[in-house]
Amino acid sequence: MHLDRLIQLLEVIAVAGRPVSVAEVQRATGLPKPTCYRLFQSLVEQKLIDEPSAGGKYVIGERLIRIALLGKSDVDVRRCAAPLLSAAATSFNETVFLARFREKKVELIHVETPGDPARAYVHPGLGVRPLHACSCSKAIAAFAEPEFRESILSGSLKEYTEHTKTTVAELRREFETIAEQGFADCDQEIDIGIASVAAPVSIGNIGATFSVGAVGPVRRFGTEYRLEIGRKLIDLSAKVSGAIQLCNVPEV
Repeated sequence: MHLDRLIQLLEVIAVAGRPVSVAEVQRATGLPKPTCYRLFQSLVEQKLIDEPSAGGKYVIGERLIRIALLGKSDVDVRRCAAPLLSAAATSFNETVFLARFREKKVELIHVETPGDPARAYVHPGLGVRPLHACSCSKAIAAFAEPEFRESILSGSLKEYTEHTKTTVAELRREFETIAEQGFADCDQEIDIGIASVAAPVSIGNIGATFSVGAVGPVRRFGTEYRLEIGRKLIDLSAKVSGAIQLCNVPEV
């Protein structure tokens, strides 16, 4: 019974789609006021709901969002994000990708290529990417918890090319720049002749969990072009975040 009531409260708060007060939830559920207040206290203690301000209203909490997100498979996420990525690949006329952060790794999980048959493009492949040398990883790290950034700086900073940043000082400066401009880039740090740009995708209030990016030959991906695409990726990341949060598990 106690669990049923907790779930009932969470459902009401989630459906509201805005901060709600204890009184509003109590009226919606019909629970006794003392019971409702006790349940709210339990949910706050477990970080399943948060009080975003001092106004006495609550939203779904960071912990619950994280649990729900972890339950979404790559298939679910790709299904929701693919239309947006495909449209971006057509609009940019460049390869666009989606990366995911989990278990202290960043992986490319989806790629969309431009539809123009006359366009030469780069396919980055899928799978784990270097944490210190790839735009998709650095975009997440710059906005993630400090522990994740420190794990990158204390890890192996392998030199893939002469352009790879391999010192802690260089990477710290770069993370600061990424945080200021809102996106990261990789100029031939993994492969000569290839550059990429990526922006973090934040889910709710749990920080950067994904990143979206574009990759192509360095002859096109010069400094100004990367800045231009970086700004477009910031807009795309907001749309992808919304799509992932609204994503439902597909019917079997």
